[in-house]
Amino acid sequence: MAASHADDEAEKGRLLEEQEDEGSSSELSGGRTAVASPINRLASIDIEGLNDVDVEKEAASTQERPQKNGTKLVAWITVNTLATIGIIFTNKAIFSDPSFQRCQVSFASFHFFVTALTLFVLSRPRFGMFTPEPVRIKTLLPLAMAMSLNVILPNASLQFSSVTFYQLARILLTPTVALINYVFYSTSIPRPAVYALIPACVGVGIVSYYDSKAPTSPNVKSTSFVGVIFAFAGVLASSLYTVWVSSYQKSLKLNSMQLLYNQAPVGGVLLLYIVPWTDNFWSVNHASINKWLLILLSGCFASLINLSQFFIIGGAGPVSSTVVGHLKTCAIVTLGWITSGRSVGDKSIFGILLAIAGIIAYSAIMISRKPS
Repeated sequence: MAASHADDEAEKGRLLEEQEDEGSSSELSGGRTAVASPINRLASIDIEGLNDVDVEKEAASTQERPQKNGTKLVAWITVNTLATIGIIFTNKAIFSDPSFQRCQVSFASFHFFVTALTLFVLSRPRFGMFTPEPVRIKTLLPLAMAMSLNVILPNASLQFSSVTFYQLARILLTPTVALINYVFYSTSIPRPAVYALIPACVGVGIVSYYDSKAPTSPNVKSTSFVGVIFAFAGVLASSLYTVWVSSYQKSLKLNSMQLLYNQAPVGGVLLLYIVPWTDNFWSVNHASINKWLLILLSGCFASLINLSQFFIIGGAGPVSSTVVGHLKTCAIVTLGWITSGRSVGDKSIFGILLAIAGIIAYSAIMISRKPS
């Protein structure tokens, strides 16, 4: 929805630019007719010469503009990729500290408020990246609750899992969303795409089996059974949230950022009511200053992800966005594998390759079936 909205706005902007260009050319044309009198013949020649220079400059700037936009898009894609990788490994380091293992809800609330503040700044007239549209809090409560589970459960999975398994488990979002859409909305996907999702699911299953086995060395990072449960519960919660977001966008006629702008503060406040019953603040008294700096860094990464997403949505098409998503998955899985202490001969590597190949094949099939 966000991508299509950005495409509509880009099309409107292009049409307005064309109208302005037509208006400018009409004014130039009128100017030439006015000066092309016998009395001002010499002035007419000079003005036409200047106009030719202006046209050449405009043509040169038009050729430079796509290059600048392309460079800017690559820069924001790089920022988004690095911030996504950074926030996962930063959160993993935070949750590895026993002082913060019982502060999952507080941490999610903190991220919601950081997101709300970032979107508030970006919506101000000085930046004008989107126009806020108010929505009743009562309407947003169910979505805010789903959003909370969408963050808390994966974070809990990250606490008890290796980074590699955590990221690969997120691949199951695609088949789960497809299944929910098919059961509840009678929306189907092409049969070849279904076949491509089978190896993706099998690959995740292989990784979950070998990654949750007792490690042969204390230096090898593995996934506990609790981490597997949280991972699959997080996939289900995230899938329901994804379907609901699409439904809310259609019913409220909002793009993704307008909807997130409304629900982020609601989710943050909602979680504050749960914090006293779930989190243990006494443990954080013994946390080092480095851990608090990591929390601030995590918030900065979240802001960069939200900011860069605006430019990626507006500047990249669906193919580019899909490629960026797979690039981030491969990078996180690779770095997670390198830091896990596992050898190249570990049997879970076959599941990793199978899962990534399956989801890439699915994306390629879905993109090829879209009308050009």
